[in-house]
Amino acid sequence: MLLISAFLILGAIILFWVSTFKVPTSESIRERRVSESTKIYDRTGEILLYDTGGNVRRSIVPIEQISRHIKNATIAIEDKEFYSHMGVKPTAFIRATLVNILSLDFSQGGSTITQQVVKNSLLTSEKLISRKLKEWVLAIKLEQVMSKDEILSMYLNEIPYGGVIYGVEEASEAFFGKKSKDVTLVEAAYLAALPKAPTFYSPYGKNKDKLEERKNLVLKEMLRSNFINQKEYDSAIAEKVSFIAKGDSSIKAPHFVFYVINYIKEKYGEEIINSGGLKVITTLNYDLQSAGERIALDYALKNKENFNAENSAIVAIDPKTGEILTMVGSRNYFDQEIDGAFNVTLAKRQPGSTIKPFVYAKAFTKGYTPETVVFDLKTQFSTNCAPNNLTMENGCYSPENYDSIFRGPITLRNALAQSINVPSVKVLYLAGLSDSIRLARDMGIESLSNKGDYGLTLVLGGGEVTPLELTGAYGVFANSGIKTNISPIVEIKNKNGDIIEKHEVVQTQVLDKEITLKISSILSDNVARAPSYGQTSALFFPDRDVAVKTGTTNDYRDAWIMGYTPNIAVGAWAGNNDNSPMQKKVAGLIVAPLWRAFMDQALAKTPNEQFEEPLVEDKTQLKPSLQGIWQGGKFENNNTTVVGGVHSILNWLNKDDPRGEYHDNPSVDAQFERWEYGVRIWAQENNLWQDLPYKLN
Repeated sequence: MLLISAFLILGAIILFWVSTFKVPTSESIRERRVSESTKIYDRTGEILLYDTGGNVRRSIVPIEQISRHIKNATIAIEDKEFYSHMGVKPTAFIRATLVNILSLDFSQGGSTITQQVVKNSLLTSEKLISRKLKEWVLAIKLEQVMSKDEILSMYLNEIPYGGVIYGVEEASEAFFGKKSKDVTLVEAAYLAALPKAPTFYSPYGKNKDKLEERKNLVLKEMLRSNFINQKEYDSAIAEKVSFIAKGDSSIKAPHFVFYVINYIKEKYGEEIINSGGLKVITTLNYDLQSAGERIALDYALKNKENFNAENSAIVAIDPKTGEILTMVGSRNYFDQEIDGAFNVTLAKRQPGSTIKPFVYAKAFTKGYTPETVVFDLKTQFSTNCAPNNLTMENGCYSPENYDSIFRGPITLRNALAQSINVPSVKVLYLAGLSDSIRLARDMGIESLSNKGDYGLTLVLGGGEVTPLELTGAYGVFANSGIKTNISPIVEIKNKNGDIIEKHEVVQTQVLDKEITLKISSILSDNVARAPSYGQTSALFFPDRDVAVKTGTTNDYRDAWIMGYTPNIAVGAWAGNNDNSPMQKKVAGLIVAPLWRAFMDQALAKTPNEQFEEPLVEDKTQLKPSLQGIWQGGKFENNNTTVVGGVHSILNWLNKDDPRGEYHDNPSVDAQFERWEYGVRIWAQENNLWQDLPYKLN
């Protein structure tokens, strides 16, 4: 009896609470959206990059002037029982209630179109049971004072379609250049697909494949609901639709802006972007961004004519703070001809030789030195092929250098500075594939997976990375081995002015400082790289310390350049979004001029900081190969005489412990005979065969 009384009292309280609810008007909906728009600024907080409510485009049209296809598509995908329910779906109500109670999440809605009108009009986005209960009750009350067509009209005229576009009339004009009454069946399906997540499904964003999938789902649901027949469905599925390419003066740095929006969406939800009233101060240096956009366009057009490379991208990061200063994702965001909205800085591409410094860094960590000598000779690395089978056929792996020249003995310094391929493959073997991948991942290249996906091709760009993460990883070299978390955000304030997020620099030492100084010394050594690039290339800065590395994929689909000073890391890419090959030219010709033009702009406003010199190591106690003595061998007579013949480095040391004891039986190494084969031939050709323990037959 006591329990029944308690339920009656609770019920009375709820009924009284419910009676106080007010049904929002369409006018209040409009005003609320505009007043609570999210504003995104550059790092100064003064330059407005984007306002989700600024210049809001909204045209209210009567329900009779909206295409039946739009109405049917919307109902099919959003609320099939719209014309039969009373505002909520009882079955969905029960399911959502059970799930919410059991999960304590209160995120399940089973929302009808009526509920969505209520939710978007007055209620907050808090996932509380009280807010959800209000939504259900108000939906029922709204159905009592408005007709179904009035509710559907409110929904279609007010729903956001991305950015500043609200309502089907403006969406139809913006995307297809026609009135909502004139859109085709398949165009209506696209319009019905977008509201679920306008940013994610944007036809100008990076998820156009997902938009296609959802459009197809809309058509399938229309078929199931008998809004269309099989013939109409088949025709719509096959139809290709072109969206209008329009630049939008209301948005600056669009690639970066949508990167920020996606960041906010993933962290706080889609709803807050359009109506949360956020003030977002980003890390973007707008002056550099503007320069980068201009340079990316100018050089892409030149490269299109000269090298069949029609697109380009630039990203710049402050290695000390992790702040993204510039993000240019293509030569022109609004250029549909090249799929300009696609952000190349976030796309996985083969990095070519720009991955080499990470491998050399790992080798130095193991005890190798920049003076260590390996032989640059034609070599068969595949253990499935004979050492004298110097081909790339049938699973064999005998790579060429970029100029098809083999230099004989060469130091690691010169091999890296000149980006020589064969020595770099040998360095990867010495450093260890797994260890090299682990270091690259520790430095921020998370796209690389396990060694089974690559093999020794990794050092020549066999993996895939994004320009953003690669630039960030080069920033670790710039920052003395300290990895800093990458961020596009300085701070985010809510509509009340409270800071809900502030960038905190998180730093982790992932690489010994001395190793980074060795890499920076090599990559900024103009004398060491001059044999490949010349004394006055675009890579040389006479008055600044700038470390730089180029990279071109073997099939000439990607041209890269990564460069840094102690206070800025800049990566640039050139190629084609459709992955078609460029002319067979090295990155130094294709992308270096673009990068240099941007770097000049950046350095003009950046303090002139110098790299520290690496410590000078006493090498007198090191093995000859580690000192730079190409004959290898061992020291005798108080370390004054080198004895031994001409051999590869595998003959003189244990690859995993180069400063430890000499290898007892070097021939057990799987690569020993392969490296030795080329050395023996080279020795004979240079009249050094007599120093060998045996002659070739």
